[in-house]
Amino acid sequence: MPYVQRDSDKNISAVSLEPQSGFDEHVLDGDPELSVFMEGVTASNALARTDMEFVRVLEDLLDVLIAKNVLLFTELPEAAQAKVLKRQSLRRDDNALNLLDDNPRV
Repeated sequence: MPYVQRDSDKNISAVSLEPQSGFDEHVLDGDPELSVFMEGVTASNALARTDMEFVRVLEDLLDVLIAKNVLLFTELPEAAQAKVLKRQSLRRDDNALNLLDDNPRV
């Protein structure tokens, strides 16, 4: 039986399988309000999982635009340039460490 935490409007805002501070109310597993809350969490997680895949698409698109001189890297704001360089460095390091891995990481 899960423990729930409620917001100021008395809606479920968090769920815990273990008793802890702020999770004072027990609800049954089949509780309709709990089901609605869990559906929302599942939908949010599905969207979050696609975010990383989409970031990779945007990175590849940016690389193509720069390679074709449609966009100059220096035209990006400095903060964006720093983030792109950091991601490129992390990807390069990750690929260097996984030379034998046939499954590229996203």
